[in-house]
Amino acid sequence: MLAKGYSYEERAAQWLQAQGWRILQRNYRCKVGEIDIIAMDDSQLVFIEVRSRSNRRFASAAASVDRRKQQKLLRAATVYLRSVGARENYPCRFDVIAFDPRQSGQDAELRWIRSAFTA
Repeated sequence: MLAKGYSYEERAAQWLQAQGWRILQRNYRCKVGEIDIIAMDDSQLVFIEVRSRSNRRFASAAASVDRRKQQKLLRAATVYLRSVGARENYPCRFDVIAFDPRQSGQDAELRWIRSAFTA
């Protein structure tokens, strides 16, 4: 399962770079949580959670970023901002890149949710 999750994170990172984004860090880990991708979108610092689902019968990948997960991401982002100092003056946002299975076919569809939640 780890390999599958990594492949979705890799697809998300490649997609972001194709959009002109600069990836600053992947899989940032600290005591309070993890952030899948940290990137710059023009002059905005973006914390990105990558989620996937393999079965359409359960909640969507995006819906799995519940309030508890959002709080963990917020805490991890705060730690990150304190650790880099200089970037804390950039406006920040939280995006979700979700991969849900298509109705037919094997390849999951990428869905980008800009400003998925706020602090």
